[in-house]
Amino acid sequence: MNPVQTTGGRTITTLSSREVYRNRWMRLREDEILRSNGAKGIYGVVEKDDAAIIVPLDHDRVWLVEQYRYTIEERALELPQGGWEMEIENPEELARGELREEIGMDAAEMIHLGTVWIAYGFTRQKQHIFLATGLTPAEKDPDAEEHDLTAHSVTVKEFEQMMLDGTIRDVCTTSAWGFYLMWKARQH
Repeated sequence: MNPVQTTGGRTITTLSSREVYRNRWMRLREDEILRSNGAKGIYGVVEKDDAAIIVPLDHDRVWLVEQYRYTIEERALELPQGGWEMEIENPEELARGELREEIGMDAAEMIHLGTVWIAYGFTRQKQHIFLATGLTPAEKDPDAEEHDLTAHSVTVKEFEQMMLDGTIRDVCTTSAWGFYLMWKARQH
């Protein structure tokens, strides 16, 4: 079976671009565009530096974080993830830092499972997916924004049930778990 091939190059030309807003976490730009069908339009793009998401596995248990997510106005369970608001040369260093910051663990082994774009319909941000094993306690070092973050260890079965029943609805978490399952299936 042949893989699906993309059909080619750009179908939108950028006519002009201007930065509309910036803070330490993101940049927002608005581009005037010309589509290949001749129609002009605008495109808003949120730009963020690379992030990492970690699947911390400790035998048959997964470590999750719970925190208040302002945009949805509720507490959410998810895999540890985040960025450092700067360009990152080594995504594994970022993943190890987030693991320590959020759940207070170091990993003996970090395996890069893949890289995805987060919500590329309006955001330009990559997320690097890592599997962390051989976990040992380390000093937790949360950011000020993570003052209410708590860590939880659940069985794989409980974790999967939480995704199926809607307790966990974070697309980055479900995507990372899918990458892990594909990686695991190819290990035999």
